[in-house]
Amino acid sequence: MVARGARCGTETERHVSVTLTKHFGFTVALVDVEVLRWPVDQARVGELRETGTPRLLVVDPGAAPPAPPDCLEDWIIDGASVNEIEARRRAIMARAVQHGARPVLDDDGLLHHRDTWVSLSPVEQSIAAALLDRFGTVVTRDALAQRAWPFGLPTRNALDVHVLRLRRRISAIGLEIRTVRARGYLLQPAPNGHH
Repeated sequence: MVARGARCGTETERHVSVTLTKHFGFTVALVDVEVLRWPVDQARVGELRETGTPRLLVVDPGAAPPAPPDCLEDWIIDGASVNEIEARRRAIMARAVQHGARPVLDDDGLLHHRDTWVSLSPVEQSIAAALLDRFGTVVTRDALAQRAWPFGLPTRNALDVHVLRLRRRISAIGLEIRTVRARGYLLQPAPNGHH
């Protein structure tokens, strides 16, 4: 199962999947941890560090592994066993849950943050997915509307009502949606933490 909002199917992940499949016979699931090549994907790693996205770096043979700046990053040398890769991925996931990393929207419409979750309606899922894609940064009203209503834009009031409902629902799991005047909305952890 791959979580919505995760960056799936990128060239990097396809390469890692092909590499892991070639070396080990199957693909490792990329649920909440983004898997990248090091040093090839160094710029993307920087972006993920800024947004607090959990990440596992597959270090090219001969390359110097980076010093992880936080508990949401780990590395492994290309060619490691499947068991070791899976163990590293699970360890990163556990640390991400413990430290309140980036929320995840799963395929069942459940938004997970830390050790809690809430169920979202289909429209709320679409809005949340757009906000999660740019977690911690501003998403325009137009981008939210296009994501939630791809076949026709809603009235201004309809979007406001759905954002208000989503705000109320996610406050229970320690998240908030902030309005950025004349620009859009921003999803972030609530300053007072959990619940």
